[in-house]
Amino acid sequence: MRKGRRIPPLTLTQDERETLARWSRRPKTSQALGQRARIILASAEGKTNTTVAERLGVTKQMVGKWRTRFLNKRLDGLLDEPRPGTPRRLSDVEVERVLTMTLESTPKNATHWSTRSLAAACGLSRSSVHRVWRAFALAPHRSESFKLSKDPLFIDKVRDIVGFTWIPPIRLWCAVC
Repeated sequence: MRKGRRIPPLTLTQDERETLARWSRRPKTSQALGQRARIILASAEGKTNTTVAERLGVTKQMVGKWRTRFLNKRLDGLLDEPRPGTPRRLSDVEVERVLTMTLESTPKNATHWSTRSLAAACGLSRSSVHRVWRAFALAPHRSESFKLSKDPLFIDKVRDIVGFTWIPPIRLWCAVC
């Protein structure tokens, strides 16, 4: 005779079973969603929460939580719910404007945008620009392409530096000679 509360039966349709199997095997699925899918697939075999928990290396409470959510909301119950916290303040239009200005233009008298200069140009705060850059992995100061200097004496400086490498210094002494 079984001890504890009675577990409601969990039956899956063929479509649900295929979706859960795909979520549990797909490499691009988040690890949490894959684990939830494996929990539901194992629970659908008629096993208890304890057996499923031991087999998958999770707690009984976790198995019970996802089994209950699945029974109440089916596949939608396994997806992540919105997290608590303040909602986004930047609209998609503002984010797009920051991205296009960063990638497609340069400020006057500079080679790349800084958070302060772009924030002033867009009318946003520095931290907002920084969050957008961090979300899209942008670092204008680490550009991989060559940028020509806007220095008016650039040509003279290049001639000085390149001149050293083209004309080797005269040897004043020679140890072998």
